[in-house]
Amino acid sequence: MTETAMRIQDLTRDFGTVQALDGLSLEVPSGIIFGFLGPNGAGKTTTINLLLGLLEPTAGWAEVLGFDTHTQADEVRTRTGALLEHSGIYEQLTAEDNLEFYGRVWRMAAIERQGRIKELLTHMGLWERRRERAGNWSKGMQQKLALARALLHRPELLLLDEPTAGLDVPSAAAVRDDLEALAAREGVTVFLTTHNMAEAERLCSQVAVIREGRLVAVGHPDELRARAGGPRVEIIGRGFNDDVLTLLRGRPEVVGAGLENEHLAIDLREGADTAPLVGLMVGAGVRVEEVRRGKASLEEVFLTLMEEGR
Repeated sequence: MTETAMRIQDLTRDFGTVQALDGLSLEVPSGIIFGFLGPNGAGKTTTINLLLGLLEPTAGWAEVLGFDTHTQADEVRTRTGALLEHSGIYEQLTAEDNLEFYGRVWRMAAIERQGRIKELLTHMGLWERRRERAGNWSKGMQQKLALARALLHRPELLLLDEPTAGLDVPSAAAVRDDLEALAAREGVTVFLTTHNMAEAERLCSQVAVIREGRLVAVGHPDELRARAGGPRVEIIGRGFNDDVLTLLRGRPEVVGAGLENEHLAIDLREGADTAPLVGLMVGAGVRVEEVRRGKASLEEVFLTLMEEGR
């Protein structure tokens, strides 16, 4: 496996007068889950189609696993698993027959194919139901089967386009658990698009954010959160009022404070001590029930980046 799974340089794609991707440059290290984030229409799906060689770039180039996506697309697709908008699952076939079919497509030997099918379905908790028609399964179970399909031929790279979109909370959580466990066990690089910031924050070692086809930020989620400001304390209680907010905003260690219902968020300078602030509020008659320290969430960072673009 190469040290860098992807190299993208000035990648551009136009559809008539619409520029879906505008000079994207990016490197994705091998062996990690990499999140590719952006609003609808930002160019995420277009990027995946370019990486798979399903579209030709208007300008720029990309290498995937050391192969040029324009001239060596077959080599890229042979070494890559993909779960895109359509799951690729045949609903009239059983789960086992679905994977048997794809194993034959990948020209896997019978013994290897059968062992791999059992391995994947067992790890996903589907082995005991392998002879059921996939069309009778819930969407969450079908998505887990689709993930097994994408991993069947032991790809070096997995491209996932919003794999938990449209799933209920338990199903989405189950797919995330399976993805995290399988990525670690298989040693596969995962390139993941998602609208779920909590999902990206949990799964991804690095994330990139694009807006209107352009890269606006890239780094570890902690690095992106640091860009949104310093430490933060959240206080839940009763008795907040404008006088308390005025007192807080006058303190040198406080950058800003906002109140919503009985939830007070205070942005602090680095190294600030929260104890005097809590004491100040208690002295002002606030009944403090809970105090939490933290930083801005990835969702807040994302919204800030989108707002800056406007």
